[in-house]
Amino acid sequence: MSTATALQDRPVITAWTAVSPFGIGRAAFADGLREGRQTVAPLDDEWQAAAETACLVPDFRVREVLGKKGTRSMDRVTGLAITAVSRLLDDSPRNRRVGTGEEAALVLGTTTGSVQSQMDFTRDSLTGEKPYFVDPARFPNAVMNCAAGQSAIWHQLKGPNTTIAGGHAAGLYALNYARRLLRFGRARTVLCGAVEEFSHARSWLDKHTNDAEPGAVAPSGEGCGLLLVERGGSADPDQPVLAEVLAVEMGIAVDGAVRPALRSCLERALRRAEVGVEEIWAVATGEAPGRAGEEEWASVEETVGGAVPSRVPQTPLIGDTGAAAAAFQIAGVLARAENDPEATGRVGLITSVDRDGAVGCTLLRFR
Repeated sequence: MSTATALQDRPVITAWTAVSPFGIGRAAFADGLREGRQTVAPLDDEWQAAAETACLVPDFRVREVLGKKGTRSMDRVTGLAITAVSRLLDDSPRNRRVGTGEEAALVLGTTTGSVQSQMDFTRDSLTGEKPYFVDPARFPNAVMNCAAGQSAIWHQLKGPNTTIAGGHAAGLYALNYARRLLRFGRARTVLCGAVEEFSHARSWLDKHTNDAEPGAVAPSGEGCGLLLVERGGSADPDQPVLAEVLAVEMGIAVDGAVRPALRSCLERALRRAEVGVEEIWAVATGEAPGRAGEEEWASVEETVGGAVPSRVPQTPLIGDTGAAAAAFQIAGVLARAENDPEATGRVGLITSVDRDGAVGCTLLRFR
């Protein structure tokens, strides 16, 4: 494939949505980000969580949002994903037309699926009454790919269905996988994003596994960020293009060495995208707590040199959204670009660092 053809065939983002602590839908996310609205709130006693506060999707109860049919055994993470897919497809007739059917894929990033469902099912297997011990209807919730599978069934997405575990970087892994599906003709369109639920199980795991300073850790958040990604250069005259995916680069920070690992990703991305640092308009970092976050920003500063791109913060507003974080970062720069004429033709940089060593970045050129 020639360089010119490769550039022409770069995937494009044509729509996006978010189910976030700002509310359900694209407008709620964009408005909350623009207003700088804080979403942290006290938790009810029903959560039995390790923390007293969290950033929850407001008034989100699966059966109230999606109805009673087919939701009796549905867990929270699956409900969040299905709701996000519904919103994206319902935002325009074109989204539903191109985003469903035989050639529509779904790629969903996660940490481990629903930690709460996995723990509940395991507990029931030890404490339940004979002869069955567990409710078999709840077994699918304990599988990592439940949210993606149920979303595809619910919305008639008949193309490839993939779940990718990547922690905070899961949204970037999902975007990279979507890019490959399109490049090799495995799908015409890809609904691509990442999802994370809040639960008391996740809250306690975070408390006991996070080695950052307590004051540096943001409240837990939740939600699902979702993109509609298509092949560039489409013959569809109605194809709206919000941004072009110039590059996605992933790496591993060995022994916690975030700075060189992410710096290598950034340099590869800029080189392969043929982008100069002066073209970067905005940066959205993962804002990891403690030293990892400091090294993340240091690697960005070293890379951009004298350029001074705008920053798009979100963690202080919607908390640590786990696997959904990178997807929300992408949504954040897309929302900011839509309202800033200076973004047209320029590039957004999104970086991510996960505490288990995954690092990555993507470059988007706004239309």
